Amino acid sequence: MKNQRHQQHHEAVDGLLNLFTRANHDLTLVQHRLEKEFQQIYPHNANPMILVSRIKKLQEDLCTLKEQCQELLAAKQDLIDKASATLVGNRSLLQRSQASMGIPHASDSDDSAFANFKLIIDEWTNQVRSGTGDETHESESEDINKMLFSAIVQSN
Repeated sequence: MKNQRHQQHHEAVDGLLNLFTRANHDLTLVQHRLEKEFQQIYPHNANPMILVSRIKKLQEDLCTLKEQCQELLAAKQDLIDKASATLVGNRSLLQRSQASMGIPHASDSDDSAFANFKLIIDEWTNQVRSGTGDETHESESEDINKMLFSAIVQSN
C-alpha cells in the first residue's frame, strides 16, 4: 500500500510536469507566432516586442547609472575635500615657514593660484545650489554632491 501511494504521488507529479511542459511549449509557440507577426506587420524599429525589451533594458541601465553617478559624486566630493585640505594645509605651512624666516607672505588676493582654486570651488558650489534651488547658502560643502545628485535624479 505504501508503494501504491508512492507511485500515485509520482504519477500525480508526472501529470503536473507534463501539464507544465505542454503549457511552456504552447507559450513558446505563441511567442514565436507573435514575433513573426510583429516582424511582418511592423518595421524593425517599431516592433512593440523589441521596443518593450529595449525599454526594460534602458530602465535597468538607468538604475545602474544612478548608482554609478552617486558613487562618482561621492568620490569627486572626497577628492575636492582632500585637495582642499591639502592645499590649504600646505599654504598655511608655507606662510608659517615664510613668517619664521622673516619673508612676507602673500595675502589671499595676491596668491592667484589659491584665489583661482577658491573661485572654482565657489563657482561649482553656487552652480550646484542654483540647480537644486538652494540659494540660501546654508548647505555644508559635504552636502553639495547630495544636492547635485538629487537634482539629477529629480530631473529624470
